[in-house]
Amino acid sequence: MSKLSFLDLPGIVSAQGSVRLPGSKSLSNRILLLAALAEGETEVRDLLKSDDTDRMLEALTTLGVKVTPVGEGVIKVAGCGGKVPVKSADLFLGNAGTAFRPLTAALALAGGAYHLSGVPRMHERPIGDLVDALRHLGADIAYLANDGYPPLQIRPGTLAIADNGAQTVPVKGNVSSQFLTGLLMALPLLNRTVTVEVVGDLISKPYIEITLATMRRFGVDVQRDGWQKFTVQAGARYKSPGVVYVEGDASSASYFLALGAIAGGPVRVEGVGADSVQGDIRFADALAAMGARITMGPNWIEAAAPADGVLKGIEQDCLAIPDAAMTLVPVAAFAQGPTRLTGIASWRVKETDRIEAMANELRKLGGTVETTADTLTVIPPASPNAFHCAEIETYDDHRIAMCFSLMTLATPLRILDPGCTAKTFPDYFYRFAEVAKPVPVIAIDGPSASGKGTVSQRVADALGWHYLDSGALYRLTALAARKAGVDWHDEPAVAKIAAQLPVRFAGGQTFLNDEAVDDQFRTEEMGIGASTVGALPAVREALLLRQRAFRQAPGLVADGRDMGSVVFPDATTKVFLTASAAVRAERRYKQLIDKGFSAKLTDILQDLEDRDARDAARPVAPLRQEADARLLETSDLTIVQAVNQVLDWSGNKAS
Repeated sequence: MSKLSFLDLPGIVSAQGSVRLPGSKSLSNRILLLAALAEGETEVRDLLKSDDTDRMLEALTTLGVKVTPVGEGVIKVAGCGGKVPVKSADLFLGNAGTAFRPLTAALALAGGAYHLSGVPRMHERPIGDLVDALRHLGADIAYLANDGYPPLQIRPGTLAIADNGAQTVPVKGNVSSQFLTGLLMALPLLNRTVTVEVVGDLISKPYIEITLATMRRFGVDVQRDGWQKFTVQAGARYKSPGVVYVEGDASSASYFLALGAIAGGPVRVEGVGADSVQGDIRFADALAAMGARITMGPNWIEAAAPADGVLKGIEQDCLAIPDAAMTLVPVAAFAQGPTRLTGIASWRVKETDRIEAMANELRKLGGTVETTADTLTVIPPASPNAFHCAEIETYDDHRIAMCFSLMTLATPLRILDPGCTAKTFPDYFYRFAEVAKPVPVIAIDGPSASGKGTVSQRVADALGWHYLDSGALYRLTALAARKAGVDWHDEPAVAKIAAQLPVRFAGGQTFLNDEAVDDQFRTEEMGIGASTVGALPAVREALLLRQRAFRQAPGLVADGRDMGSVVFPDATTKVFLTASAAVRAERRYKQLIDKGFSAKLTDILQDLEDRDARDAARPVAPLRQEADARLLETSDLTIVQAVNQVLDWSGNKAS
């Protein structure tokens, strides 16, 4: 997945099933760090395998902590008893905030010299409030670029000498809960009582609860006075609990619960449930408020659409579920009435500015979104049919990629850089495909004049499905370019036209916008234009997505020469429709004569044989019967017989 530049997701019609969740990112990295700082060896089970945990494991290994894989999702960590073995190191932590912030705190109190850096976006994510708190404790931390932001240089500070005294340190709580988390997790390295006072409101309180619960599992009980004061007593030391299991990731659960709510369901997530320590399970409450049917057990949650199929818009304070709340954006697109998300200012300092990113990408699909500094409002269209296919930029942000996969209930779309999900859920799209039912496709390929267009159109009409004449798209692109005054050799301009080609097939006619253009695009000139624009790689790429955009509910019948091999390789029914060259020549000859054109049968036969040879020999997607396609030889069949055979093979009944 990480090597793909894009992934085209088909439209879906429903979703049902169960998904076993990967381990929680938040819990995985907290457990790894505390296991490293503890006395004794810890066996960590169900550990998340992701970019974030990889960065933490690499850092711990560099710091001299022995980490031993013992099976899939299982490792053993030999704790250092609070004394980091390596006192000088250069650590690259990517864009892993759950590794960067806690390691900054722990290493600032470890008495060594450490250089911490990440990807450019990490260097734009604030860390100044945490650094200020650590400096208050005597840490020596320098900014290497911009004040308040990584990269950082840590040197031994004045805190290494134990004084057994008590100390109070302030930390701001309104930017990121990871500052307080990192500070609390590091304090047992000091032999003193420290009280942390939160300045201002504390956001993301459930993540602090995760931190406190994890510290308790390793033997350190933080005394809490509401959400303003947290005290770690002198003498507190981490001790291995022996074996620790990582809960399934509640944030990752949100995508599948949302899928169940909008696409019928039920969809069940396993690995996290009613007794979870993760606050993001409260995402299910927001779905319930919208009308979704939610049920829970000790280790599972299940979501289904409302009994009447209608979700309603809500106003939701998202302070307690900042990550999972992003998933409410696509859900809101399918609700009745606007949905307003508040308390999301922290989105702006995450992997990207998530408020603007989510708004921008939903607008690309045709959505209406309003934003402020800390709110986002989705105003859904009157019908999901108002959404259209587009490319979704993911901004190297895993959650944006996963959120927008839900929009496939309304339209096919293209996810750019799908590998960004490796940050928390490397196989997300495979798991999504396991529970999502794609819009069915009947792909009918065959040589020129085989009758596939006529058969395909009649099959589509019989089923009440959409129809795609793929062979017409290149001619239509050439025609649209001519109407726009664009030269056929201007690759970027023609590709832009191809990507947004306003074509539809209806009632046996072809329309550009609302203009019937059958007579215009079937001319010899547009045939030349089709060959010209079809030779441009960017145009072929744009038309690939444009063809896939026809995959809309309730289904699609597509005809061409590479429908089942390239455009819709997952088509539910594949047919290779053909006839002998002599029969095809006779059919075309009769068509031309009936339309009043003069024609010579021998010339038509020679032309078809030449074209068959070219189609079979072309280097990209040569014309051939795919291994999983049924052969339909129509030399001795009527149109009605051919249509009935396709319908029978597809298992669909005419409407």
